[in-house]
Amino acid sequence: MITLKYILFLILISNITLFSLPSSALTKFNIETASEIQTNEVRKLSSRLLGKFSKRVSIAVDFSLISEGKDTFKIVKNSEQILTILGSSGVAAAWGLHYYLKNFCNVHISWEGSQLELPNTFPDVNLTITANDKFRYYQNVCLGGYSTVWWQWEQWERHIDWMALNGINLSLAFAGQEAIWQRVYMEMNLTLEEINEHFGGPAFLPWSRMGNIRGWGGPLTSSWHTFTIKLQHKILNRMRNLGMRSVLPAFSGQVPRALAKHFPNATMTKMSEWNTFQDRYCCPLMLEPADPLFQILGTDFLRKYIEEFGSDHIYNCDAFNENKPSSGNLTYLSNIGKAIFKALTTVDSEAIWLLQGWMFVNDFQFWTESRVRAFVTSVPTGKMIILDLQSEQFPQYKRLKSYFGQPFIWCMLHNFGGTLGMFGSSEIINERVFESRKFNGSTMIGVGLTPEGINQNYVIYELMMEMGYHKKPVNLEAWFENYASRRYGAWNEYTTDAWKKLGKSVYNFSGSQRIRGHYVITRKPSLKIKVWTWYDYNVILSAWDMLLMGRHNRGSSSLYKHDLVDVTRQVLQVKADTIYLKILEAYTKSNKLDLKFHSSMLLELFDDLERILASHENFLLGVWLKDAKSLGTNEMEILNYEYNAKNQITLWGPNGEIIDYANKQWSGIIEDYFKPRWKLFLETLYTSLNEGINFNQTDCNLRMFNQVEQPFTLSNKTYSSESIGNSIELALGIHSKWRYLYI
Repeated sequence: MITLKYILFLILISNITLFSLPSSALTKFNIETASEIQTNEVRKLSSRLLGKFSKRVSIAVDFSLISEGKDTFKIVKNSEQILTILGSSGVAAAWGLHYYLKNFCNVHISWEGSQLELPNTFPDVNLTITANDKFRYYQNVCLGGYSTVWWQWEQWERHIDWMALNGINLSLAFAGQEAIWQRVYMEMNLTLEEINEHFGGPAFLPWSRMGNIRGWGGPLTSSWHTFTIKLQHKILNRMRNLGMRSVLPAFSGQVPRALAKHFPNATMTKMSEWNTFQDRYCCPLMLEPADPLFQILGTDFLRKYIEEFGSDHIYNCDAFNENKPSSGNLTYLSNIGKAIFKALTTVDSEAIWLLQGWMFVNDFQFWTESRVRAFVTSVPTGKMIILDLQSEQFPQYKRLKSYFGQPFIWCMLHNFGGTLGMFGSSEIINERVFESRKFNGSTMIGVGLTPEGINQNYVIYELMMEMGYHKKPVNLEAWFENYASRRYGAWNEYTTDAWKKLGKSVYNFSGSQRIRGHYVITRKPSLKIKVWTWYDYNVILSAWDMLLMGRHNRGSSSLYKHDLVDVTRQVLQVKADTIYLKILEAYTKSNKLDLKFHSSMLLELFDDLERILASHENFLLGVWLKDAKSLGTNEMEILNYEYNAKNQITLWGPNGEIIDYANKQWSGIIEDYFKPRWKLFLETLYTSLNEGINFNQTDCNLRMFNQVEQPFTLSNKTYSSESIGNSIELALGIHSKWRYLYI
């Protein structure tokens, strides 16, 4: 039987653009928000940032300043001591303000906090800076799961301020899409139960959206949908008022399994299993792009989304994130691209498709040069923007010949899962961004940050964003010195030396090893963990020494305390790696005394790690859980959000399908999850030697799951969201105890 939806599709292909929005609707939400609105918004930002000092700053937006499509800002101080900043957009003006504060007032603004000690008189200045590229891009589709999932408007407001201050003018804005999809599916007669089987829970929505899993962590409630709709309106309003362009979600083909019952004639295939998730939570259906229903769904969703939120004409669509197409035929791949783009342009004639290039990195064997060419050139040149998603380690733009003419953005991925652990590639960033612009036939149009999770290693993100305006590589030693001075408010020989050492060691990685933040203390215990570092262990120990010696001058700085906790955490992390090797050696040699001694030392290290992390609010499990539970409107939601939050950072799935991928070195989880696992493992090893029985890893893993891992995710224990103890005193004690052990 031919359904009504198929009749509508026949009308659609008869050139009657049933789902196309009137041009007035698109114009209403054009990115070119009036200069007066952008000026007013950036002035409000200045006031939030500087308080009464903002009266000494005059800010205005002048569209005529833009140079060849690139943002420009001008900074001048007049004779009346008023600092005047003009920008080609609200973002450009905010970027100019931040540039001046950093480079002339020794100010520092980061995720962890700010150092805003301003001079009594603003230094003289008269300069004009034009961006190197059209775009400074931000966000990864996974960020909404690993970092921002529980954020309310207050957190988003601060973060959007940070985005503008760093010149970011293009960013994902993905909230509220499940609410819109629910409207679409219910109009197609799917029941709420059928829809709930498809959507993941809040902490797992990115992977539900990409078709990797279905239903895990759900269901989503009406209050969640209401919250995300309201939040998205606030996010988009603020971004647009500052002159940022938002990247909205589009349909990529993944649909609920129940859709097959309602449209039995449509061509759908079951998606492949992802990371061993069992059938209950894996493998939604993939609607064939050539099927008429694809256009109906794609256009209906986008129309409803734009009607609710407006549009800036750029849409993200990742059809094959860690999923292979059903065929590698070039014509087939080209037709997929054409179908996706048609669904966009039917609704928005100005549509541009933004594609994360992760699939080209993750499965380069499938995505050969010819297949990538067929896929990306199925869209008119300039109508697709490709994120070269991990340019700092696995760039694809050279292999793929600048994406065969499609523009791309050089991106630093850096972090997976929001894990902690000092890491970065400062030299690569400082050199290869410039090289990529000069690459023969380069179609590079921007730089970007694409981490899976934030709130770690801020230094490397600050360096990366400066690549948006630096005209040549910086002197890295001087840069790290200036960073230390700005971060703590004054130059200090000890803290400066510490950051120089960090810059030359942990923040100077260059290699092909895949960094995933998995270290001994956060790995599932086994006899087969591979321990390695890319830097001289003694250098970070020396940096730790220097940072502690700088406490007399900078000890009152909250950012200093944060960094002291972080470096102490890093030292204990690598100490644990060394202890593990000693444990392995003792077990291999059947030396029970050594095994018992080194085991006790490792467990003692966990206790010290727990104490130092508990001393700073940025390293607390309790904050993550408090934020999650605060979104619940009833007991059922509170319990589910708490479970989502705990499961994601531990088991990542009902049975540990992606266990510890998103691990966090936080107070609370150290004490009640990581340490108990190692304690059980070490006791089992000792019993193995003492009783002369073979160690059984499978049995040990099962006991860890039943006794530690699953109980932790199900527990309703309350964890403090406030710090305990003095970070400096605790770090000094740990230093005196551990500095010369296990070198």
